[in-house]
Amino acid sequence: MISDEPMPEIFSIHVAKENLKFSAAHFIAYPGFREPLHGHNYQVGVYVEGRLAKTGYVIDFGLIKMLTKEIVDRLDERTIVPGKSDCLAIDGPRDGVVRIRYERDEFVLPASDVCIVPIVHSSAEELARYIWDELAAALRARGALAEVTTMEVSVAEGPGQSAHYRNSTGAI
Repeated sequence: MISDEPMPEIFSIHVAKENLKFSAAHFIAYPGFREPLHGHNYQVGVYVEGRLAKTGYVIDFGLIKMLTKEIVDRLDERTIVPGKSDCLAIDGPRDGVVRIRYERDEFVLPASDVCIVPIVHSSAEELARYIWDELAAALRARGALAEVTTMEVSVAEGPGQSAHYRNSTGAI
């Protein structure tokens, strides 16, 4: 049966500015496998859907750009360490260093060069979810999610290679 009710209007914005980027080292590790430590020049994009507010916005572009930039700046020029890893032993920061052990390998890094992120793996997929969570929390704290229904964050490791995380803003 087809409803005579009109579908609600959904508007969207997309922000993928040149400055929404970060350069970081990382490695993927799971039991029995560890990539070599390497880095990427990551590019972040944000897509937001929702209803049009009385202001004429779903959400202000400027707010999305500002908050996303604050998040990526915390990751920039750091070694990303997955704090919830099931195979890494992370000690620190203590005495200005972070020690990371994986099986027989050990990394000792200056604490100021490390960003321990609450993820299991430092994959682009989990980084996209982490950035989504941080952005959604920052927007919610500012009361800026009233008209937003869905948000998606993309994290590209390089041209033509990106991971996306999409969720309802009511999910947090």
